[in-house]
Formats: sequence, C-alpha cells, structure tokens
Amino acid sequence: MTNIKNRKFIALDISGKNYLSWVLDVKLHLSAKKLRHTIEEENAATNEERATALIFLRHHIDDDLKYEYLTVENPLELWQNLNDRFEHLKAVVLPKTMNDWAQLRFQDFKTVSEYNSTLFKI
Repeated sequence: MTNIKNRKFIALDISGKNYLSWVLDVKLHLSAKKLRHTIEEENAATNEERATALIFLRHHIDDDLKYEYLTVENPLELWQNLNDRFEHLKAVVLPKTMNDWAQLRFQDFKTVSEYNSTLFKI
C-alpha cells in the first residue's frame, strides 16, 4: 500500500480501463523529466535514461502486468507491448464516450449534482 503513495498518478490497470488517461499521464511526466524520447522510435537514449524511464513505467503499471513483462529491459519495447495490448480500446471506448457526450442533456436530470456526476463519469 505504501507504494501507491509514491506514484505520481494511478497505475495502469491490467484490464486497461484507464489506458487512455494513463498514456497521457506517462507522456507528460516523461516529458517533464526530459525522458520522453526513450519511448519513441530510433531514439539515442543513454542506458541511464532508458533505465530511469523503464523504472518509471514499471512503477506505474499493475503488478500483474509488471510480472508479465518482467523480461523487458527497454522502455520502448515495454511501451510498444502495452500499446499493442491496449490500443484497441480507443476504437471501443472513444465512440461510446462520444455518443454518451452527444446524448447528455441537462434537462434529463433532477439535480445539478446528478448531471455533474454523469458528466464526470463520461
């Protein structure tokens, strides 16, 4: 449990339900640490930069995913593996979310708090 307090944001769930927000968080944090190039193709990252990025990525994924990708020693390879595994969620989640957003009407709710609750779930 103490490990959760050290995380900068919520770890990637094994189901991938938070993959889209996780990707954005990782990119932003790696950019802030000047390590974003470690997850891009044909990068010239040093071994130290790769190790730092890999530690960061592994720290922010579910423990079961961590064990599954235990032998991966390159942050780019881990990034691509996770992308291959969860990228299809954009095709599934995004259209549903866009539809929910388009169908959201304030007048369908009795209170503002119900509307806000539904809005934030979308």
